[in-house]
Amino acid sequence: MTDMVREDALTIAREAIAAVLPEAAVREALKRAPFMTGAGRVVLVAIGKAAWRMAKAAAEILGERCDRGVVITKYHHNMGPIGDFEIHEAGHPIPDDNTVRATERALAAVEGLKKEDTVLFLVSGGGSALFERPREGLNLSDIVSVTDQLLACGADIVEINMIRKRLSAVKAGRFAVLASPASVYAIVLSDVLGDRLDSIASGPAHPDASTAEDALRVVAKYGLDLPEQVRRALDEETPKTVDNVTSVIAGSVGALCHAALAAAERLGYRTLLLTTTLNCEAREAGSFIASMAREIRSSGNPVAPPCAVLLGGETVVHLKGKGRGGRNQEIALAAAKGIAGLPRTAVLSVGSDGTDGPTDAAGGIVDGETARLLAGAGVDLEKSLADNDSYHARAAGSS
Repeated sequence: MTDMVREDALTIAREAIAAVLPEAAVREALKRAPFMTGAGRVVLVAIGKAAWRMAKAAAEILGERCDRGVVITKYHHNMGPIGDFEIHEAGHPIPDDNTVRATERALAAVEGLKKEDTVLFLVSGGGSALFERPREGLNLSDIVSVTDQLLACGADIVEINMIRKRLSAVKAGRFAVLASPASVYAIVLSDVLGDRLDSIASGPAHPDASTAEDALRVVAKYGLDLPEQVRRALDEETPKTVDNVTSVIAGSVGALCHAALAAAERLGYRTLLLTTTLNCEAREAGSFIASMAREIRSSGNPVAPPCAVLLGGETVVHLKGKGRGGRNQEIALAAAKGIAGLPRTAVLSVGSDGTDGPTDAAGGIVDGETARLLAGAGVDLEKSLADNDSYHARAAGSS
């Protein structure tokens, strides 16, 4: 019976992700794009972990209407040629030299455009790391050092991007400024709570709603160790108006959760969508989810079995160990202890873009037997969590 529950959880995840696939999002957004019937040139720039898939879908629709294209995605996410588009792979979640080189190619592609031209800008999760030109007076090592600190201290994505956009020559609306006088039509897959366009990929085509004072509060909150040139950059304000951009949010956590809800109901489960704005430590989220499972099993509250409780959001991991994993795997591993021994109970946590942290996993799934299997394989669950080593722990528990 537990195997059936696990299979149902996987089915729900697969159907939900299929409903918000990048290809479908791009096709739907392009149906109402005004430039499709215009006369100017169209240049495509795609950034993020889903950049290849978004660009492929756009290319199939645009055909010869697209003058040229530059695609920047994560290593091992290039799935082959797309016409004569340039396809670059670069570092994520930390930008590298390939990031900067690829970004320069994208900027070269939008140089010299005219007012009647359009830049089709396709944005997905990971865009902040994959699209970068350091501001004058800074270099890539400055950005890498700050990003390392922000990821390790458990800052959330809005806080991380609030800092990164101030160190960049292409974020906080600056890419749109560089593309002017051409229009920018941005199709955005949101990986940020509240779908904040100024924070998704650090808002390359959207003005910044945060202030220098906000950024300095983040520095103080986490005790970041910053060199003088970085502190000076944080003191400067970012663009507050950008007038050549139309943005369409074509996918979001909310859409994913509602698709999962429909899939669970089709399978015959009572459903409860608890939140689409979960925002806490991954370990805390796993523990909370496990406590809900125990309550449901003991009292039928807040929803009686058979049920599917759905949560979406953006958890964080405060790195203290040297293991390997991602936020979704850490949620699952943290839940394993709390649901130990519970029958017909599974917890699945998955990244909607198919990648969880710096691993080849999309997430993790555990059930009432997982803790026992881990112990039998010689895995200390608490030690693995303390070392942020959810990837290897789950692999051992599955063997």
